[in-house]
Amino acid sequence: MGGTAVKLTRAGHQVKFVSTCNGDCGHYSMSHEDLAKRRYAETQASAGIAGLVEYQVLDHHDCRLENTLENREEIIRIIRRFRPDVVISHRSCDYHADHRNTAQLVMDAAYLLKVPLYCPDTPIPDRNPVFAYSYDRFRDPRPVRADAAVEIDSVLETKYRMLDCHASQFYEWLPWDKGYKNFQIDPADWNAKKKWLDDNWGKRFHDAAELARGTLIEKYGEMGRTVVQAETFELSEYGEQVSIPEFRNLFGV
Repeated sequence: MGGTAVKLTRAGHQVKFVSTCNGDCGHYSMSHEDLAKRRYAETQASAGIAGLVEYQVLDHHDCRLENTLENREEIIRIIRRFRPDVVISHRSCDYHADHRNTAQLVMDAAYLLKVPLYCPDTPIPDRNPVFAYSYDRFRDPRPVRADAAVEIDSVLETKYRMLDCHASQFYEWLPWDKGYKNFQIDPADWNAKKKWLDDNWGKRFHDAAELARGTLIEKYGEMGRTVVQAETFELSEYGEQVSIPEFRNLFGV
């Protein structure tokens, strides 16, 4: 939701990102310790470009996040302290164990946020936030819904600048993981880097726009027919319940 985050911050909203793991496994040659430090620096550079109020990275090893009571309470305290209107996370039908466990931790927090005697050291918010899922391409048990959609064509350059901050991910680990063992790219050639990002990761935002075409037309009128890339969100049955029009208004940028 990087593009949506940029649009929200520019509209005056406060947006916070949380990474539940420190990224210390996502490389083929760096040490765990050095990689975690590098990944943290990349998150903070990205946060600066997006205008985030905070990008918090939790102290959990990559590929080792578990759905425990301790981790659940950590997530609950984070949400209670920030008091967001909307919490966005993964669906639980994700290929990565960390993603699945993050999804479960966030879903479990949705109700427990408003239980005063659970984590009583952190006061409950005045109201429960709306919970939502971001776009994915998984079809089992069912495809994601585009209950709300945001065009990101207008901020795509900034979104790619955010991705560019995560060099260890997008120019090193992911190419290697995709089979490009000797991949190299000129760090000074922005056009080449932007093309690489668009060719390899832009399709999901094209697919999201097609999935949400009707929603985009309802939101943007005729312009919605020509949106090329979008980010979409599904309303969760957990947390504060709102109508679909109310849900879309939360992403009214």
